[in-house]
Amino acid sequence: MAGDGAVALVTGSTSGIGAGVARRLAAAGYRVIVHSRSSTEAGRALAEDIGDAHYVQADLAVDADRSRLVNDAVAVWGRLDVLINNAGISHVIPHQELAAATPDVWHALYEVNVIAPFRLITAAEPFLRAAARDGRSAAVVNIGSHAGVRPKGASIPYAASKAALTHVTKLLAVSLAPGIRVNAVAPGLVDTPLTADWLDAQELWRVRSPMRRPATPDDVAEMVLALVGSDYVTGEVLVVDGGLNLT
Repeated sequence: MAGDGAVALVTGSTSGIGAGVARRLAAAGYRVIVHSRSSTEAGRALAEDIGDAHYVQADLAVDADRSRLVNDAVAVWGRLDVLINNAGISHVIPHQELAAATPDVWHALYEVNVIAPFRLITAAEPFLRAAARDGRSAAVVNIGSHAGVRPKGASIPYAASKAALTHVTKLLAVSLAPGIRVNAVAPGLVDTPLTADWLDAQELWRVRSPMRRPATPDDVAEMVLALVGSDYVTGEVLVVDGGLNLT
């Protein structure tokens, strides 16, 4: 439990995994910064529902907004202890349709899924280091994807962007140690409104995964909280796929 008023910023946290993480961190005693690009009403409602939380809007495809998001988050309570890079975008393209994966698609996915987390960590580093100097646990958790560790996913550019985020996680775990720990969670299929009509994927998880079901947002949030709460683990990528990798 974070009993010292620790502050966590969770990007893309108005629904799905992000909302689950925000709620779980709040329940553990964190003061939470909720974020979205456009769903401002949902963000304010979630922050009010959580209680000790505040909503900030920012477009993570815009570099100035990345810095502003971190600065606005710190301005609320004067500190930042935890950064959860959950926000991301996808683009569905069959893997064999190479021409459809245009440079514009690659650039858009890398801008939000790779560059934005890196720039947010860069902006947050001084505040996270201040937390570490004060004896507090400073942590970053990046939300990757099963597609970043296996040759699958909505598109090749999407999978490649998540694989890049995985490697960035490991590089930063070395670069920012020992004061700041950097880990990642790589979910497989997660049961959210976005995936409600992914019937083939749902069948795959029910039949092939040892746990016989997709993850819930709370399953992922539990792993995020475990990584945030550890004072030792860094550079790890936890695959949360119900054991599908085993089959």
